Amino acid sequence: MSKAFTKETDEEDDDHEAADALPAGAKNYITRQGFERLQEELRHLKRVERPKVVETVSWAAGNGDRSENGDYIYGKKRLREIDRRMRFLGKRLEIAEVVDPARQKNRDKVFFGATVTYANGAGEEKTIRIVGVDEADFERGEVSWISPIARALLKSEVGDTVEVKTPTGPETIEILKIEYQDA
Repeated sequence: MSKAFTKETDEEDDDHEAADALPAGAKNYITRQGFERLQEELRHLKRVERPKVVETVSWAAGNGDRSENGDYIYGKKRLREIDRRMRFLGKRLEIAEVVDPARQKNRDKVFFGATVTYANGAGEEKTIRIVGVDEADFERGEVSWISPIARALLKSEVGDTVEVKTPTGPETIEILKIEYQDA
């Protein structure tokens, strides 16, 4: 059978990229900044990335034999990746529920959007911010509200000690400071 009539399956229908990270039935909480970053990424893909790749693929298609045309083959692959990401972002933005941490009334407890400083068992201080699944970035100290550390911290207060399940076993941490960013 000709390759033209076969369905390519590498990474097909990967629209669930991070969907697995969101528990079934859970709301897709996100901060205003996270929502805006996802919107900007979607806008960039639609207005900049995709048009560039479409132009390259069109040019490459006009060069004749597509079976050995690297620009065409890789361009089509990149288009599928862009389209997949755009579908994913569109779906996530549709179900996103924006939460403004600045409007949190009970600032003495840890809730979504809180920036928490804690001390681990070795006495090391660490600071994290609890954010949505789609905006979590450990490098920036942002953890998903469904992560083990965030779940352990939720509803705790300064001075509380909580137990976090880690890959190396349970770890006890003490909450030192709770802050909420004002937008």
